[in-house]
Amino acid sequence: MKSENIAEVFSLDYEGRGVARVNGKTVFIKGALPSEQVIYRLTRSKKQFDEAETVAVIKASAERVEPKCCYFDTCGGCVLQHASPSSQIAFKQRILEEQLLRIGKVLPQQLLSPIYGMPWAYRHRARLSVSVNREGRLKLGFQSRKTHDVVNAVNCPVLPKHVSNMLPELRNLLQNCADRKERVRYIEFLIGEQVTVLNVCIENEPSESTKQRLRKFSDGLNKTNVQEWQIWLQYGEGKAFPFYPEQAPQLAYSLPEFGVQMPFRPGDFTQINPHLNALMVSRALRLLDIKMGERVADLFCGLGNFSIPMAKQGADVVGIEGADFLTQRASENARLNNCGSKTSFQTADLFETDAATVASWGVFDKMLLDPPRSGAYAVVQALHEPYLPKRIVYVSCNPSTFARDAAVLVDKGYCFKAAGVMNMFAQTAHVESIGCFELH
Repeated sequence: MKSENIAEVFSLDYEGRGVARVNGKTVFIKGALPSEQVIYRLTRSKKQFDEAETVAVIKASAERVEPKCCYFDTCGGCVLQHASPSSQIAFKQRILEEQLLRIGKVLPQQLLSPIYGMPWAYRHRARLSVSVNREGRLKLGFQSRKTHDVVNAVNCPVLPKHVSNMLPELRNLLQNCADRKERVRYIEFLIGEQVTVLNVCIENEPSESTKQRLRKFSDGLNKTNVQEWQIWLQYGEGKAFPFYPEQAPQLAYSLPEFGVQMPFRPGDFTQINPHLNALMVSRALRLLDIKMGERVADLFCGLGNFSIPMAKQGADVVGIEGADFLTQRASENARLNNCGSKTSFQTADLFETDAATVASWGVFDKMLLDPPRSGAYAVVQALHEPYLPKRIVYVSCNPSTFARDAAVLVDKGYCFKAAGVMNMFAQTAHVESIGCFELH
């Protein structure tokens, strides 16, 4: 083996790859961890950097563990299974700090202790892909890394056991659909506190024979599982609807600290990790430090995950979200939780926010931002006197856009008080974080 195929790994990048420098050029090495010496094979060479995969580990990190999942090398879902749970959190904290410093040129006054939970069986919402090959054999699972191929999984350790265990039986059912030329686009699992929903998205309305098989499949699940199952169907351009059994408990999660119950449906955005979500909401509200009667904005509010607990603490909350079905669900959830009079919800494209938009909102005492991966750049850019909230809490699912937006807030006179990671997606490279900004 030539010497140029050996590397000393010094860091981890945002995709969970080891980072090394060989002959002055950066190499991103899949399957390598910091402090390791590895033999690697190049998979792609570019002018500025190379991409590679680990062939052998010469000197292993003390944090290296045996991956739990047999699909680790192919599935695109979990890229950090070879790292211990504690080191995964440390890596994510380091990535957050590096992105804040490199992109935003900012660092918080305080690093918050990480929030974390179960490393396995935590995922309560998942969409699995379905594909059929030329021979008519069906595959069910997550997509593989860097391709659209489907990894044909018989189990998945990040899914709760009662879901993972039934994947082979579900594949047999879907294979029967494929044999009948009924094209299943994907399937979804959504786990509430009293019911697990299996949503089958199929191209056209299934035949009566397939519907009967689905009923029989559901009956089997409900005989062998403690938690109740319900099958939903979605076909054509229609919305998902409950199919069988017609009567079942409502999908919902709770936030016990705030006495909140949150119903949801397939298609709604909810966090995939309910335990971490409860910890995240608790931390966000502690950082906001809401006082009775304060006017608080919840931007990118979804179905009210933060809005309703804020209202429960006495705030007058205005939630704004781009999808009208989510703001409608948020209004319903607010009424259900007896805080409809303390909340109002608006549908608006927050990526088009400008100074006039901010002025139309009026003065907020405090603001919570929970944007998608693209961040809240338009919002933070548009904030101006006299409409600058005295405190902003920013929940981020992308440290690079968080770093960019944090720099804007600091330029506008905010003190970057605190930030930390929340390991919402254990075993993956996904970095969820939270930051607090206070006006000088």
